[in-house]
Amino acid sequence: MPAFPAAAREALADTRLRRTLAHATGTIRAKCAAVVGEVAEWEELRLAGAAIKDTTLRRLDEHLLTLEAALQARGVTVHWARDAREACDVVAGIARAHGVDEVVKVKSMATQEIGLNEALAEHGVTAWETDLAELIVQLGDDRPSHILVPAIHRDRAEIRDLFRREMAGAPEDLTDDPAELAGAARRHLREKFLRAKMAVSGANFAVAESGTLVVVESEGNGRMCLTLPEVLVSVVGIEKLVPTWADLDVFLQLLPRSSTGERMNPYTSTWSGVTPGDGPQEMHVVLLDNGRTRALADEVGRQALRCIRCSACLNVCPVYERTGGHAYGSVYPGPIGAILNPLLKGVGVDEQTDSLPYASSLCGACFEVCPVRIDIPDVLVHLRSQVVDAHRGGIPAPEAVAMKTASWVLSDARRLRWVHRVLGWVLPRLGRRLPWPGSLWTDTRDLPAPPRESFRAWRRR
Repeated sequence: MPAFPAAAREALADTRLRRTLAHATGTIRAKCAAVVGEVAEWEELRLAGAAIKDTTLRRLDEHLLTLEAALQARGVTVHWARDAREACDVVAGIARAHGVDEVVKVKSMATQEIGLNEALAEHGVTAWETDLAELIVQLGDDRPSHILVPAIHRDRAEIRDLFRREMAGAPEDLTDDPAELAGAARRHLREKFLRAKMAVSGANFAVAESGTLVVVESEGNGRMCLTLPEVLVSVVGIEKLVPTWADLDVFLQLLPRSSTGERMNPYTSTWSGVTPGDGPQEMHVVLLDNGRTRALADEVGRQALRCIRCSACLNVCPVYERTGGHAYGSVYPGPIGAILNPLLKGVGVDEQTDSLPYASSLCGACFEVCPVRIDIPDVLVHLRSQVVDAHRGGIPAPEAVAMKTASWVLSDARRLRWVHRVLGWVLPRLGRRLPWPGSLWTDTRDLPAPPRESFRAWRRR
């Protein structure tokens, strides 16, 4: 992927995309604001969610061991994965051991993060996405562009054409009516649910005290994936952990109102291990690091690990609304992606990642709606300083030269007086535009008119 500025420039030229995004994010934003406004103690819930997450992260190692012991006591095999490759190898190994050539999946950002579908394909295993929006993305050989609504960048007509072209068994007279599109997807997926012997899931939360994993969703596909197959593998980021069921109560109030604009999710599924004769008879949990301990070590940035993947920050972000998620080049787009990707990968690794902390106006709207109070603007500024430090050395950037020059001038009263005199004579003769390279700045801004008299001259007079 190109760096964000180049990718965003291309997205901004797509008027259909901008129209679709503005309508979709505006609708979700209004719906969420209405149900959040019903809760008088909303700010107290936000504070509680942030406190639970911070407390848990400070003792994450202890809670993870508690979770592992609780899962193992209930017949679950626990795997630890340091990175994407280890996690993919574990899942592929389980598929090979059972001789399966296809798996069904409930929407999981962690599996998208590690590229699991592509890794399974290398082993001859097809992964079928069962979430409607994820299915649209998969059929279009596309990438998700939103945390909650991965196909937010496509309108109904595009989806109809895609189903007609790519979905086996789709009727030729299929219209773009939402009910008809959902019905076609349901028929397409039903036989896969009934046939698949193995399923892969993520988890919205993992309760350490009981070894319980939790998935919340709106379509029922998750319930099918979690109950029908014989083997269930759950890939869970280590930051998804909460210590107790009482802690979970807070997040089940925060998440639906901030994500789908609902008072509660239509489907909240919990599972705590193998039950003979009921549901999957073999369960595996892959606890995924993949840069999370790196983020945890960053005292400012670790608050990003509070994220419960609600997407509220995307829906209010003026940058995301105009560029969409693809410009971020990651499964995590929008304001949270602009901080989470550099924290997980590290800065100074590639230009695309280093450009993300600058993909923001720092307006602060994301912090105002975040249900766990992640101060995204503060982390963005922190990461920008890391990017600058990572690129020190060699030929200095023009901005660095300008800042050094300003420091040299402002550190001495005589130099500052001399510069005042020169600028007082030069600026009135330039008008509102500077010559190159200053024109790179004044092409999009008016140069402020200089005062007729300097402060020093006024003071003497």
